[in-house]
Amino acid sequence: MAPDLSMPVAPQPAAAPQALAPYACDPARSRGRRHAEPPAPGRTEFQRDRDRVIHSSAFRRLVYKTQVFLNHEGDLFRTRLTHSLEVAQLGRSMARSLRLNEDLVEAIALAHDLGHTPFGHAGQDALHACMADAGGFEHNLQSLRVVDRLEQRYPTFDGLNLSFEAREGVLKHCSLRNAQRLEAAEPAHADGQGGVGQRFLNRTQPSLEAQLCNLADEVAYNAHDIDDGVRSGLIRIDQLEQLALVGAHLRQTLQRHPYLAGADQGRRLLYETIRQMLSAQVYDIIDASRGAIHRAGPDSVQAVRRSPPLICFRPEMAAQSGELKQFLLRNLYRHPQVMDTTRQAKQVVADLFAAYRQAPGEMQPHFARRAAQAERPGAAARVVADYIAGMTDRFAAREHVRLTGQRLLAVSP
Repeated sequence: MAPDLSMPVAPQPAAAPQALAPYACDPARSRGRRHAEPPAPGRTEFQRDRDRVIHSSAFRRLVYKTQVFLNHEGDLFRTRLTHSLEVAQLGRSMARSLRLNEDLVEAIALAHDLGHTPFGHAGQDALHACMADAGGFEHNLQSLRVVDRLEQRYPTFDGLNLSFEAREGVLKHCSLRNAQRLEAAEPAHADGQGGVGQRFLNRTQPSLEAQLCNLADEVAYNAHDIDDGVRSGLIRIDQLEQLALVGAHLRQTLQRHPYLAGADQGRRLLYETIRQMLSAQVYDIIDASRGAIHRAGPDSVQAVRRSPPLICFRPEMAAQSGELKQFLLRNLYRHPQVMDTTRQAKQVVADLFAAYRQAPGEMQPHFARRAAQAERPGAAARVVADYIAGMTDRFAAREHVRLTGQRLLAVSP
């Protein structure tokens, strides 16, 4: 007898959460926060980290920060916000299969780009050049500055006061010089293991959750830059067919759905190809990482730190991913149209830096006061870098018009 679809279906109980692996980060064993706080009822420490990131001002500003295409170039291109959400989704999916801590993965994924400048890597490169005599600029270190110092939401401390494990994951890269500076300023840990910069000095690894976010970031980048590149018209589907990672799934899609070869079906063809490509990479990471973990045999988070990197692609997939990245570098990131906008964006950042260094009072009052109180020229320059790095694309463009009278980038009034 056929079921009566007009009757409500009783909800099925949710599957019980999978037990964490012994090498996963356990919130009950977190190394803690820089400022001690009582536990939050009903939430683990890593859930609390995630919630703090989502409610931060820096996270909201990601919606108007670019990936490849600047914010004014179209409403459908990826922003730092949508990219972070995609990294979080991919990371959580893989974390569940590997019995890692999903909440920590999500917190790291959502926070990893908080320190990015306006105008993507163009803004970062320009700000690094401006700060050459004051310690340079690293967007990963800036993300840590955001969660440690620049967010001001709590009455007794600066920053979001995230757990050690979340902060460690945010700091994906760090120069040795900056790692030494971090360790000098880091509060002493009772376990004697050092702070978030220590692993760059003793060449150990971060948690598996942090490693997983690093690779999920790469997978998300490759997929959405293909989508945005084709949407923009700067790369074509027939170019992608020559790439091992994309071409195989493109042909497979056409074999299963021949009608997608029609001239009006290009978007569906691209979406299905990217979907299959994402799935293939996710399953490859899960299988390759399981094998690496099994061979290394870590029985704790500390054993993970002493092991080689364990979240990985298989060699064939790593080679295919590398080929795709090189293709995107040549054909999208260095496309003349993108490079032209990149030059303009770099000029905007350089001009803003010079203007605020000369007249700090042009910044918002809080930053103007910090610059006035700085005892060293380098410290005043760092305040200006903090201010510019926190800008959205459109605010930076508008400020440039206000301060210079020049309109290098299109910007709405």
